[in-house]
Amino acid sequence: MEDNDMDGNSITRREFLKHAGAAAAALGAMASGCAPVKEGGVPGQEKPGEMTLRTNPASGDKVSLLGYGCMRWPMTEDGTVDQEAVNRLVDRAIESGVNYFDTAPVYCRGLSEKMTAAALSRHPRNSYFIATKLSNFSNWSKDNSVLMYRKSFENLMTDHIDYYLLHSVSGGTDKFNSRFMDNGMVDFLMKEREAGRIRNLGFSFHDDKECFDYVLSLHDKVHWDFVQIQLNYLDWKHPSAGPDAAYLYGELEKRGIPAVIMEPLLGGRLSKVPEHIAARLKGMEPQNSVASWAFRFAGTFPGVLTVLSGMTYMEHLEENIRTYSPLAPLDAEELAFLEETATLMKQYPTIPCNNCEYCMPCPYGIDIPSILLHYNKCVNEGNIATDTSDSGYRKARRAYLVGYDRAVPKIRQADHCIGCRKCVSMCPQKINIPWELHRIARYVENLKLQK
Repeated sequence: MEDNDMDGNSITRREFLKHAGAAAAALGAMASGCAPVKEGGVPGQEKPGEMTLRTNPASGDKVSLLGYGCMRWPMTEDGTVDQEAVNRLVDRAIESGVNYFDTAPVYCRGLSEKMTAAALSRHPRNSYFIATKLSNFSNWSKDNSVLMYRKSFENLMTDHIDYYLLHSVSGGTDKFNSRFMDNGMVDFLMKEREAGRIRNLGFSFHDDKECFDYVLSLHDKVHWDFVQIQLNYLDWKHPSAGPDAAYLYGELEKRGIPAVIMEPLLGGRLSKVPEHIAARLKGMEPQNSVASWAFRFAGTFPGVLTVLSGMTYMEHLEENIRTYSPLAPLDAEELAFLEETATLMKQYPTIPCNNCEYCMPCPYGIDIPSILLHYNKCVNEGNIATDTSDSGYRKARRAYLVGYDRAVPKIRQADHCIGCRKCVSMCPQKINIPWELHRIARYVENLKLQK
């Protein structure tokens, strides 16, 4: 096996193991000020059943390594959040030691902040950290941005926000400056931090290397307290778009900036891998899930403050609690095994959709995420039918078409896309969504014709 280092130089498997071993060994140290720490205990030595905590080097916050992403709260049939279910999930999370809750004004159709606050307010304010964002995507005037910021305090029923982010830095440096710099919002938020209404100021990132380097170059002026990046064992060296996670993490680590991790499962794609990949992972650890490998990978790096997971169901929460209570960091051999796994996965032509729903709503009512996710599901299950002479063609054809109609109402399917491209600029993964929808529409039409 060969891989590339951050400068693009080829390295051998032996060299990779050497570097991976160094990373694994660093977990017991206070690298970047973010080594696992337990109150009254030895760093990295949690008791069985205890949630692993990481220390924010600037504030001293003891943050749970498992963070709760509040973008996918359970919804009722009428499209509202199921508050009772949210309460149960939050109660169990806090009981297990989870104390970081990440929301935004735009999550859950604009309901997430209020519903998260309704659940959290039943617990002492000092028992959890709230993270929310400046989601000024369509109107970034200062007046509107400040209004959104103040509305978050009202929605969250709090007098301070523990972790505040510039939401989804994307679209290049000019757009970043327009959304946050030229309108004076960064200066405003820095003053809010000085006043104590914001305790930590950072940004979430979905763009290219040039933009990342530019925003980090502002560190001397802004002093970023944390940065939220996409990191998982596929994006570590094999991203579908933008710089690899190894580069992003490495640049933060150089500056001692804690990393908050999003998309450890790539929108679920690393829990729904091709069958032979799943068998490979289960063969190494039969007692653990496929998803646990991805969560262990994300938590292994000592500069990671918390790993976000949007846990809609109690079984997902319980599984992730087990993975991080406490974390068993990956060793050098396991890191190398996951790199080999990532290389194998790149051979499968899945669409890099993370189900973030930033592309929604489509002005023509198309259910973009469901269409793309159904296609990926069929790729992983071997149900992409291309050759009519193949012995499995009829089975794969039926699986795709029946599953497609069940997953997506016909009026919201790919053939209704007119190519307006409104969705393209919103996609953090830089997917050419209209092209993919038209390709899928042609594929479905061919399946219907070739009976």
